[in-house]
Formats: sequence, structure tokens, C-alpha cells
Amino acid sequence: MTRARVILVAIGVLLLAWGVFVLFDSVRPERIPGLALWLGAAIVLHDAVVAPIIFAGGILIRRAGRRLTGTTVLVVQAAIVVGSLMSLIVVPLFFAQAADPNNPTVLPFDYGARLGVFWVVVAVTASAVSAVLYVRTRRANERPSSRQS
Repeated sequence: MTRARVILVAIGVLLLAWGVFVLFDSVRPERIPGLALWLGAAIVLHDAVVAPIIFAGGILIRRAGRRLTGTTVLVVQAAIVVGSLMSLIVVPLFFAQAADPNNPTVLPFDYGARLGVFWVVVAVTASAVSAVLYVRTRRANERPSSRQS
């Protein structure tokens, strides 16, 4: 196990060094503070908004999970994570479009409506997968045992 950790840490350090090299090689120096601000804001947004929502949703789902299977709970949690991450990507586009860009062809879509449709698709998909898993689990539990006493 120790050897595997050392190898993984070494690979991580090499990839980090490569990323730093590419950053300084391809980004103009005056743009690096803006990039650092953007990365810092992404971390704060994740830790202050997305993580608490997912944590609270997980608690609520686990409480309801007494009546649900573990795989159903995992499907719902995965749907929340996927939807939250897509929201993090789309919400800035929504606000950029609302700021009335100089070139309207840069942000041509109705991002709010598309995000709403995405959430509906995620919810329907998670519901369908959860229903299938629930039915399979109930059927497996209702089957008589093949062992006879």
C-alpha cells in the first residue's frame, strides 16, 4: 500500500508541475491574478454553496432512506451532484447574458430555461433508475428461497 501511495503522489506532483509549466508558458503574466481570483472563487463557491446543499440533501435522503434501498439513495445523491455541478457551469452564463454583452452571438441561448430542462431530465432519469432498482430489490426479496428445510 505504501508503494502505491508513493507512486500516486509522485504522479500527482509531476502533473502539478506540468500544469504550472503550461500555465506560465501559455498565459500572459498580467492575466494570472485574474485566473487565481477565478479559481479561488470557484473553490469558495463550491465549499460555501454546493457542498452544504449536497450535505443537507444527503441527510434528508438518508432519513427517507429507511424506506429506500441504499442504491436508490446513491442514485438520488448522484443526481443532486450532477445537477449542482451543471448549475455551477451555467449560472455564470446566465448572469453574463443578463449583463447585455456587446456581441449577442457570444451567448445566444436561453440558459435559464435550458438549465431548468436539464434539472427536469436529471430528476426524471434519477426517478426512473430509482424505480427500477426499487422494483428489482423488492422482487428479489419476495422470491422464495431455493433451499428447502
